[in-house]
Amino acid sequence: MELAQRIISQELKDFEIHFRDAVKSNVGLLDKIMQYIVKRKGKQMRPMFVLLSAKLGGQINDKTYRAASLVELLHTATLVHDDVVDESLERRGFFSINALWKNKIAVLVGDYLLSKGLLLSLDNRDHQVLQLLSQAVKLMSEGELLQLEKARNLNLKEDIYFEIIKNKTASLVASSCAAGASTTFDDQSAVEKMRLFGEKAGIAFQIKDDLFDYGNMDVGKPTGNDIKEKKLTLPLIYTLNKVDASLRRKLIYIIKNENKQKEKVKFVIDEVVKAGGIDYATEKMLNYRDEALAVLHSFPPSEVRDGLEELVRYTTDRKY
Repeated sequence: MELAQRIISQELKDFEIHFRDAVKSNVGLLDKIMQYIVKRKGKQMRPMFVLLSAKLGGQINDKTYRAASLVELLHTATLVHDDVVDESLERRGFFSINALWKNKIAVLVGDYLLSKGLLLSLDNRDHQVLQLLSQAVKLMSEGELLQLEKARNLNLKEDIYFEIIKNKTASLVASSCAAGASTTFDDQSAVEKMRLFGEKAGIAFQIKDDLFDYGNMDVGKPTGNDIKEKKLTLPLIYTLNKVDASLRRKLIYIIKNENKQKEKVKFVIDEVVKAGGIDYATEKMLNYRDEALAVLHSFPPSEVRDGLEELVRYTTDRKY
């Protein structure tokens, strides 16, 4: 991501100041937790998508920084709530909010982040940005609930899988790109193109994340974690639809009843590899990446466009 980071190096520093200001609270405990959140921030890919998408259309401005802050506030709020739901004690190698301050405080912190984001946009009348990101939060919630619903019956349909990840993950990347673009582009068709670009890049990003579950790299979650949680990701869906009925029944039984047993999970992973599930998912991921780049290349060549392309390629080439 060197080019992307270099292009917006100063803007990223300015964004950090805006974000710190956006989360400040007069309540001592809350401000302490906010400082903890700021210090353990991740790779900031979504704010980078906001800033680069904006820069593609013109000069980054205060509205752009507010859009990037809103994205980070909403994303962080969903992560805090996810950790409560998943009973996760770690996030990005650090203790989660619920691990340090318990569930009740963690839920309230998520609510606080959400409300700060909404007020940040409303107070500055950034209505289009707020509409784009509110739509993303709605879709993310629907995606999570659809995944929970389908996990009970072990959904074997590929189209349902793509509906889930389009809502759950890609919607926020799509809205990040559209929100950034809306702060500099006058042409609404350009904003919609950037939304589509982000959606396709976000789908590729999620498939890559799902593929990590079948590798041996330390990616912050145990190998086979999705299987243990009965999440049917693309490599597994492909495998279950390809193998013979006897093996399919065996795999489904393991996922439903023996998904906590290490050797059984390893058996499922081995069968997915053998059936070509990894290769199939990788091909789909690269197709979505290329579709995203095709949308991006409809804009004139520039260093910013190259930076966005690098960022998309990073999402599919990353090692963690």
